[in-house]
Amino acid sequence: MVPRNHSRSFIFVALLGLAAGCGDDVAHYRVPKEAAAPPEAAAVPGGGPMAGGAGPTMPVGDVPPPPRPAGGALAWTLPTGWTDSRGGGGMRYATLRSPVAGKVDVSVTVLSGEAGGELANVNRWRNQIGLPPLDAAGLAAARKPVRAKVGAVSLYDFTSEGDRRSRVVAGFAMVAGNTWFVKMSGDEGPVGQARPDFVRIVESLRLEE
Repeated sequence: MVPRNHSRSFIFVALLGLAAGCGDDVAHYRVPKEAAAPPEAAAVPGGGPMAGGAGPTMPVGDVPPPPRPAGGALAWTLPTGWTDSRGGGGMRYATLRSPVAGKVDVSVTVLSGEAGGELANVNRWRNQIGLPPLDAAGLAAARKPVRAKVGAVSLYDFTSEGDRRSRVVAGFAMVAGNTWFVKMSGDEGPVGQARPDFVRIVESLRLEE
């Protein structure tokens, strides 16, 4: 018979050995958290670049014409060689294309009401080509009134500084409660070549019948 105190010592030593042996064989596992489903993109009515997203695409040639603004839409007469198309996405009502080679973009845009006012929009155009904002006095000095069939149009002409210059020529008119912009922008040279025809387009502005 093993003495009781020897028996207790043997059990104690055996338990220590078992604990030490088990410690070497313990495996640790990291269970990855279940990946959360990405939140759905917020739907923006209308989509498109102006809404901050790509928006639904539509094949070229299938873009529907813009709706007729309340109070009537503008019409114009194109010089020889120019073409136009209605729509184009965002706030653009029409795109006019000059026969002049080079970087020239001509757009017609309509917004309801005062659209932020003349000064804010002129300074937005200036900012697009890196020019500082104007104050009210500077706006009056830069404004060139043009008598169009639709009434008075304020014409502005700005050229950026630097080696490669950009130019913006734009007309601003309030017609039947809407604000209309007829804007030409691009490289200084091509815009300068297209400017006389552009002024003729502004002078021809009239309400559609």
